[in-house]
Amino acid sequence: MRLAQVASTLYGTVLAGGLYFGVAGLAPVVPWRAAVFVVGLLALVALERSGRATLLGRAALIVAVVAADTSGLARVLFLLVPFAVYLTRGRRAGHLAAAGCGVALVAWWTFAEPGWSSDREALGDLVMFAVGLVLAVAMAAATVAADTDRARAERLVGELAASRERVAALAAADERNRVARDLHDSLGHHLTAVTIQLEKATAYRPRDPGVADRAVADARASAREALADVRRSVSALRAPPPEPRAPDPVAASDPVAASDPVAASDPVAASTLVAASAAAPDLFAARAAAPVWAERADSERGGAAEALVGRLGELVARLGSTGVAVTCAASGAAPCPAGSEDVLFRVAQEGLTNALRHSGARSISVTVHFAADATTLAVHDDGSGLLASTPASGAGGGSGFGLVGLRERVSAVGGALEVDGPIGAGTTLTARIPTHTAARPEPV
Repeated sequence: MRLAQVASTLYGTVLAGGLYFGVAGLAPVVPWRAAVFVVGLLALVALERSGRATLLGRAALIVAVVAADTSGLARVLFLLVPFAVYLTRGRRAGHLAAAGCGVALVAWWTFAEPGWSSDREALGDLVMFAVGLVLAVAMAAATVAADTDRARAERLVGELAASRERVAALAAADERNRVARDLHDSLGHHLTAVTIQLEKATAYRPRDPGVADRAVADARASAREALADVRRSVSALRAPPPEPRAPDPVAASDPVAASDPVAASDPVAASTLVAASAAAPDLFAARAAAPVWAERADSERGGAAEALVGRLGELVARLGSTGVAVTCAASGAAPCPAGSEDVLFRVAQEGLTNALRHSGARSISVTVHFAADATTLAVHDDGSGLLASTPASGAGGGSGFGLVGLRERVSAVGGALEVDGPIGAGTTLTARIPTHTAARPEPV
């Protein structure tokens, strides 16, 4: 409740009580004093409603009203002084104002009523006035605390709204970048292949119509693949968000079963394992150090390596009819880092596309090596190298959209992308993805 509301309510209460005392004969009625009493209270109400009341103006009018009052009720208005000072000047000033009001009242009674200290009724009034001062200061403190909390809540709501807008803007920018990467890496690659095949068909049409027809057929196949990629991208963008997964009752009731799929699917096998673990603790301690999910993860990573080699072979086969010798070789028996298969494929795709479009190379090689610590993929051509006028010149700063997108993809899985191409010595695009950065985390 604000100061103006509290003050106006108190003024009205004192005015009604003073008029009642006068009409009921409970207090003497002196016309000029009654007039000052009524006019002073109405002036206080008007000042509070207009918002122009000041501490000194309010205190002066309250003193005038108390001096003109014959009922003794107006003395309660002194409680407004520490209340108003606390709200407008702070806690210390409010406490000093409350103490000052108490001292002023005692001094007034000492001057006006010398024997008040032995008057039981006067002492009771003094105690009640002191209680009122305490309540007034406490109410002012509660009001200030409420205002502070409200201001803090409003500030936090504003900061939350601003943070939500920033998160939305960052999410939108990230999604735009992702769509841009997908369009460049998939659609751009296919359109490059279509362009090269059509140029080949145009060049071979007078000399070898059969080769020209095959080039047109390859261009048509690349166009179909581009259309399929566009449809997949649109379907992915229009797909509804996944629904939250319901909690697993098995995981909630049995943490051991949740960490071991065998135990979750076969309770009898689980009990057998528990009994056997008691008989052969060393054997089952070794099994705990290499849990089932780790074997499954290794199998999945090995499958990812095979899938990557297969996709690279298909990519090289499609580009082999462009007139440029394109080869692919894989080495190493280590598994492919989880989540890096598509990233490495996009690196090979972008490297081949740039080599076919800009390098003038006669041969291009794609090599991938699966080592225990990292998987490395390199695309090398025997073309003109990095020229200032080609998109590949972004090796240092990454000015080409394709290289920028590749760096984002590779860094997202903890890898690094390098481009090297001395003029006249060909270009090499290398991506290295450490195994541990993309590996599945160890269970606690």
